[in-house]
Amino acid sequence: MMTNRNNTVIYTGVTSDLIKRAYEHRHKLIDGFTKRYNVNKIVYYEIFEDITEAISREKQIKGGSRAKKVGLINRSNPELKDLFDEIASSAPSVPPRNDDAKSTRNDEGKLNA
Repeated sequence: MMTNRNNTVIYTGVTSDLIKRAYEHRHKLIDGFTKRYNVNKIVYYEIFEDITEAISREKQIKGGSRAKKVGLINRSNPELKDLFDEIASSAPSVPPRNDDAKSTRNDEGKLNA
């Protein structure tokens, strides 16, 4: 779940790449709710091996009241700190996908496509 700087909105979603998706929301690369309400802070997450279980849990959370969502967040993150850096620093390094392998750095250190 994500929220904004003032912790006034809660966004619930599912993704197979939390770091990438959070980055997209933080940098307003995705149009919609998160961009409109400046949602940029991860305050709660769960990890699933099976996407159908993840989607089922997302629907369960989305169907709950705001009070239930706040309770869920407060049990593991009462200070509502942004968990992005914690998640990103503990993520295993992943080799580039084939489409990413085309990118190279030029002499100035900038990426070329």
